Amino acid sequence: MSDSNTTDFTKPSTFILLGIPGLEAAHVWISIPFCTMYTIAMLGNFTILFIVKREPSLHVPMYYFLCMLVITDLVLSTSILPKTLTIFWFNSREIDFGASFTQMYFLHCFLVTESGIFMAMAFDRYMAICDPLRHSIILTNSMVAKIGLAVVLRSSILMLPYILVARQWPYCRTNIIPHFYCQHMAVVKLACAEIHVSNYYSLSVVFCVFALDPFVIAVSYTQILRAIFSLRTKDARLKTFGTCGSHLCAILAFYIPCLSSVLTHQFGKNMVSHFHILIASIYLLMPPMLNPIIYVVRTKQIRDRLLRLFSHKGTNI
Repeated sequence: MSDSNTTDFTKPSTFILLGIPGLEAAHVWISIPFCTMYTIAMLGNFTILFIVKREPSLHVPMYYFLCMLVITDLVLSTSILPKTLTIFWFNSREIDFGASFTQMYFLHCFLVTESGIFMAMAFDRYMAICDPLRHSIILTNSMVAKIGLAVVLRSSILMLPYILVARQWPYCRTNIIPHFYCQHMAVVKLACAEIHVSNYYSLSVVFCVFALDPFVIAVSYTQILRAIFSLRTKDARLKTFGTCGSHLCAILAFYIPCLSSVLTHQFGKNMVSHFHILIASIYLLMPPMLNPIIYVVRTKQIRDRLLRLFSHKGTNI
């Protein structure tokens, strides 16, 4: 195996993923919740895609954006979980040099994409509640497609320099990555090069995405809440708030773990390394699992169609 600390290579053919250093003996046990979350994410997200595809009444911007979120979650979790489980189950730690940067690109690209989709969903709810007469005029199918394309292009363009620059650096210190996936900072720390430019670019991306996007979302929901509380009756307020309650839950499930991971990296320098890795795993694994649960539980249209689907199957048995 090539997991040596020699310095006789600048482009290793493979990297070695250690999994969760310090918890190697518990890898099989840790794989159980990881595998469970991945299975729930796959089943839940494919179920939502199936329901939206089958029901013409759900072919509206709100559910188109939800389908974009579902696909993003599927790609995000699939980019890391299969390889992670092979590490935990079979001790298969090697990952090809090119494959490591491909994984890194998809992981960070779709994290940024998910943030952009939440911003688009917030805009959709703002138009539906604050300016309902123009909602269907502005958010046509072609406009929804353009917004989705813009979100993907933004994340692709922002992440591409990340990967292209990091891929050109010499990696002469070691090829061992103390993580269970190719996290950007874990990989670039292995480079025998000046990485300050990469760090500055990383901070600028984090600020532009994970500070600016939540700000836009917060402004949108401030206006939405003002519109809701201006309604005359309590029933109207509850019904209108119910249409965006699932979005708020999904947004919190995404940004709170992200923020927790950033804060622990910045202010938890004395914490053991496996704690940082476990915290990082939460913001990658939890949202893809929680989002379909949130939307099934809190969205009446999806819940009713899911119940109708199972009751229809039950009558056919």
